[in-house]
Amino acid sequence: MARTKTELCAGARLSDYLSVSLLARVYPPQQVHEVLDSQGVDSQHVRGFPASAVTYFCMGLSLYPEASTETVFAIMAQGLGWMQGGAAIPTVATSSISVARAKVGFAPLQSLYERCCVPLADPLKQPHAFYAGLRLVAIDGTNFELADEPANSAAFGRPGSRTGRAAYPQAQAAVLMECATHAILGANLGPYRTAEWDVCQPLLSRLSPGMLCLADRGFNGYGHWKAASATGEQLLWRCVANRQLPVVQALADGSFLSVIYPNAESRRDRSGEIAVRVIEYGLPGLANGAPRYRLLTTFSHDPKRLPGTCPDFTPVMLEPLPLPPRQRFADFT
Repeated sequence: MARTKTELCAGARLSDYLSVSLLARVYPPQQVHEVLDSQGVDSQHVRGFPASAVTYFCMGLSLYPEASTETVFAIMAQGLGWMQGGAAIPTVATSSISVARAKVGFAPLQSLYERCCVPLADPLKQPHAFYAGLRLVAIDGTNFELADEPANSAAFGRPGSRTGRAAYPQAQAAVLMECATHAILGANLGPYRTAEWDVCQPLLSRLSPGMLCLADRGFNGYGHWKAASATGEQLLWRCVANRQLPVVQALADGSFLSVIYPNAESRRDRSGEIAVRVIEYGLPGLANGAPRYRLLTTFSHDPKRLPGTCPDFTPVMLEPLPLPPRQRFADFT
């Protein structure tokens, strides 16, 4: 991917070298070599720019998106050498960097991500990362611009504009993120015009026992809920206020049990229904707030297992989802 030839404002700093050292802690060299070996792309001989260094370099491109390729290479090479107490990797030509990146490819980076990107919050040190004993995570989507290159345009597409098409290709992205630490637990990319849910759905496999998954109103369909609830993990999703949710059983705490259907015909036949628990609340002190908010949850929707009261999830939903509008992803291209 082409990058603007920009230098860091004050050159490499000690903190930059520490960033490289931190990368090596999150992605230990031994695991890097194991993944490269499994993909058949590890260096067979010690060279000036081995495959392991290429892997860390690709991560560095995401840490320093404003810097030129040469600057990022220099920081990563010197940082790795500084961390290991040895000499830095010799300077190499830009063309050699491109060839090395193409040889390694994206698969090792993806595999490393799946191995090493795990929840970070500790229940004792970060109790706010949990609610009712469950780790708070959120799933959401966004899109971001890519380099204006033919390969990116062909793979991801471009949005429309007043002049016919946008200046840059864009990718549709989805992440599963730990709310308190903003640690990304899973990420997926797709073409710009791919439906957001189609990009998000593969991330459901990253949910694990003990998580409470939040989502906004964008995932409001029957199919969305069915696929996510099939994982067996707890869900707490906001839904539109005008959704038809019949009261099947009113509960003492003000919530109620309801059912959702895939379509109007199924509603008439009462086929394919899924039981949900509905929580309604208002925020009278919030400026420009809606008169009513609704949450759907899997939390003890079974009448035989209902607790005396449902946890007050309002504080949880008042926190914005952790995904920034333009969350940066590792540069895999």
